Amino acid sequence: MIIFGKQCVLYVLENSSDSIKEIYLSKEVDKGLFSRLKRLKVPILRIDNKKAQGLSKGKNHQGLFAKISPLSLANVENALSQKSLIVLCGVSDVGNIGNIVRTSYALGVGGVVVCDINLSLTALESVFRASSGALLSLPFCVLESMESRLNTLDFINQLQGAKFRLFGSGIVESALAFKGVNKGEKWALFLGSEDVGLHKKVLNKMDSIISIKMQNNFNSLNVSVACGILVDRILQGRI
Repeated sequence: MIIFGKQCVLYVLENSSDSIKEIYLSKEVDKGLFSRLKRLKVPILRIDNKKAQGLSKGKNHQGLFAKISPLSLANVENALSQKSLIVLCGVSDVGNIGNIVRTSYALGVGGVVVCDINLSLTALESVFRASSGALLSLPFCVLESMESRLNTLDFINQLQGAKFRLFGSGIVESALAFKGVNKGEKWALFLGSEDVGLHKKVLNKMDSIISIKMQNNFNSLNVSVACGILVDRILQGRI
């Protein structure tokens, strides 16, 4: 897998340097960074701007690329072993997914599960970049990529069997009062796409439906922004 940009490459350099197989440079880098790259004892190749633009698909690459080992996606068993999860249902924008991974890692969420869509290698590269490298450190499960192709409702049943408390993001407040998450209690937050939201069948499976009260006659938030707000509120017991 190819990653690019200083923030992503530096994150891998600091947290998983063994996964770096090759370095590509289209610009000069400072001496300190170049010395660190040389210590990896992997090929460092110079590439022209045309090649760099191709590898980055026209995005800002800052002249620094790395070829790393393929990402190892988490399986369902690994996801169920976590204490907390973000479950994305039909969220397809790779930028949003990457930002949610980054936010989840920063706030201490155990993992992210993607339902109802598959992600190509190119899409995973984009998720990695949007996550600023956090995808390397956070269990990340794509249900559609597994041989069993587990559907969302079956996964919900497994979460319930594993004693997860389920929260769904929606525009209707739950009739049940939110009392916060007890220490040691496992929980999962379900988020739908911005245009459709969570399917009614999914919402019906939730223990609580939670929402963000909006002001100024505005009723839309980016899903990654909503994720950060709701996770913080769950952890603080402020819903």
